[in-house]
Amino acid sequence: MSDNIKTLDQRIDRIYKMAKDHFGEVRFVGIKRHTKIGWVAKIQFDEFESLVAEGEDAIDALKKLRKRVKKIIDRYNMV
Repeated sequence: MSDNIKTLDQRIDRIYKMAKDHFGEVRFVGIKRHTKIGWVAKIQFDEFESLVAEGEDAIDALKKLRKRVKKIIDRYNMV
Protein backbone atom coordinates (compact mmCIF):
# COMPACT_ATOMS: atom_id res chain seq x y z
CA MET A 1 0.00 0.00 0.00
CA SER A 2 1.47 3.33 -1.02
CA ASP A 3 1.56 6.39 1.22
CA ASN A 4 -0.79 8.51 -0.91
CA ILE A 5 -3.82 6.24 -0.45
CA LYS A 6 -6.18 7.83 2.05
CA THR A 7 -8.06 5.84 4.64
CA LEU A 8 -11.78 6.30 5.27
CA ASP A 9 -10.89 7.89 8.62
CA GLN A 10 -8.69 10.48 6.91
CA ARG A 11 -11.44 11.28 4.39
CA ILE A 12 -14.03 11.67 7.16
CA ASP A 13 -11.67 13.86 9.20
CA ARG A 14 -11.02 16.07 6.17
CA ILE A 15 -14.74 16.58 5.51
CA TYR A 16 -15.37 17.22 9.22
CA LYS A 17 -12.60 19.82 9.43
CA MET A 18 -13.67 21.58 6.21
CA ALA A 19 -17.30 21.79 7.38
CA LYS A 20 -16.38 22.82 10.93
CA ASP A 21 -14.08 25.60 9.67
CA HIS A 22 -16.85 27.00 7.50
CA PHE A 23 -20.14 26.23 9.25
CA GLY A 24 -19.06 26.08 12.89
CA GLU A 25 -20.78 23.25 14.72
CA VAL A 26 -20.85 19.81 13.11
CA ARG A 27 -22.68 17.04 14.95
CA PHE A 28 -21.11 14.18 13.01
CA VAL A 29 -19.76 12.93 9.71
CA GLY A 30 -20.22 9.26 9.05
CA ILE A 31 -20.79 6.49 6.59
CA LYS A 32 -22.93 3.39 6.59
CA ARG A 33 -24.03 0.63 4.29
CA HIS A 34 -27.70 0.74 3.41
CA THR A 35 -29.21 -2.53 2.22
CA LYS A 36 -31.18 -1.05 -0.69
CA ILE A 37 -29.13 1.91 -1.89
CA GLY A 38 -25.54 0.96 -1.04
CA TRP A 39 -23.15 3.27 0.78
CA VAL A 40 -24.41 6.50 2.30
CA ALA A 41 -22.16 9.29 3.62
CA LYS A 42 -23.82 11.84 5.88
CA ILE A 43 -22.87 15.04 7.60
CA GLN A 44 -25.17 16.37 10.28
CA PHE A 45 -25.10 19.91 11.61
CA ASP A 46 -26.61 21.37 14.74
CA GLU A 47 -28.32 24.30 13.02
CA PHE A 48 -28.80 23.11 9.42
CA GLU A 49 -30.33 20.12 7.72
CA SER A 50 -28.02 17.21 7.13
CA LEU A 51 -26.34 16.52 3.80
CA VAL A 52 -26.29 13.03 2.33
CA ALA A 53 -24.42 11.46 -0.59
CA GLU A 54 -24.75 7.95 -1.99
CA GLY A 55 -22.02 5.97 -3.70
CA GLU A 56 -20.98 2.62 -5.15
CA ASP A 57 -18.61 2.12 -2.23
CA ALA A 58 -17.61 3.95 0.93
CA ILE A 59 -14.88 5.99 -0.76
CA ASP A 60 -17.19 7.06 -3.60
CA ALA A 61 -19.88 8.19 -1.15
CA LEU A 62 -17.36 10.22 0.88
CA LYS A 63 -15.94 11.84 -2.25
CA LYS A 64 -19.43 12.89 -3.35
CA LEU A 65 -20.22 14.27 0.11
CA ARG A 66 -16.98 16.27 0.11
CA LYS A 67 -17.87 17.68 -3.31
CA ARG A 68 -21.31 18.77 -2.06
CA VAL A 69 -19.83 20.50 1.00
CA LYS A 70 -17.16 22.17 -1.14
CA LYS A 71 -19.79 23.40 -3.64
CA ILE A 72 -21.84 24.96 -0.85
CA ILE A 73 -18.77 26.66 0.63
CA ASP A 74 -17.70 27.95 -2.81
CA ARG A 75 -21.20 29.24 -3.54
CA TYR A 76 -21.31 30.98 -0.17
CA ASN A 77 -17.92 32.59 -0.80
CA MET A 78 -19.05 33.98 -4.17
CA VAL A 79 -21.79 36.08 -2.58
